[in-house]
Amino acid sequence: MLYLYPVYETTSMSLKKHIPNTFTSLNLFSGCLGIVQVFDNNFTLAAIFMLIAVVCDFADGMLARLLNAKSPLGLQLDSLADVVSFGVLPGLIVMKLMSQSVDIPQCHIAKTNLCQFLALVIPVFSALRLAKFNIDTRQTDSFLGLPTPANAIFFGSLPLIIQQSLNDDTYAGAAAFLSSWWVLAALTLIFSALLVSEIPLFSFKFKNLAWKSNQVRYIMVVASFLLIIFFRFVAIPLIIVLYILLSLITGKVKSSIPGE
Repeated sequence: MLYLYPVYETTSMSLKKHIPNTFTSLNLFSGCLGIVQVFDNNFTLAAIFMLIAVVCDFADGMLARLLNAKSPLGLQLDSLADVVSFGVLPGLIVMKLMSQSVDIPQCHIAKTNLCQFLALVIPVFSALRLAKFNIDTRQTDSFLGLPTPANAIFFGSLPLIIQQSLNDDTYAGAAAFLSSWWVLAALTLIFSALLVSEIPLFSFKFKNLAWKSNQVRYIMVVASFLLIIFFRFVAIPLIIVLYILLSLITGKVKSSIPGE
């Protein structure tokens, strides 16, 4: 038995290291399933698979820290999964929306409107953001630039708002606005720039439950909850915009305090 214990301990540690990578793989798998649903014009299922990918992405990082199972392989696998789930998937969602826009400019080659491919800027800049994050040692407790999951959630919610307007006229105006190619193009360029920007954004990691050190996080959680109650799917992009605005306000307040 004395000889078996070290073997058991080594095997146990080896298995623990694979747990975070399993969730990362589920993130990637969910992103692939979401892409399939986009091509089938099933945006609701695509959004559900994107949400599953977000949960798995959060879980793999948390488990890696709890199990002390961080590894170079996990870091690279995480980025590759995120490119698919939070880069390619939202890019294809926006491309589909653009192709269905009534005001899309006409620029055809072989019966294909090239203007819809502007949406593919999203996966390109998502990949740049992830590569930048991997080599940037400054982004440990906060982010520089918009995280890819937040960007993906923003764009993944747009078709849900449009579909919601079919059953509720209250959201018809928002749906018509978001159905415009020009609006989608502007949002694509703005949010792609935010991905690789140097704008500091707070993270949602609670190191403790104290109000003083987590004020902005608590405000964000409560505001998000209220927005969802009153606006349903329309609240999702509003929450992402609120996240950016609160980060900007927090950053300005900190910079104005001596010693910060």
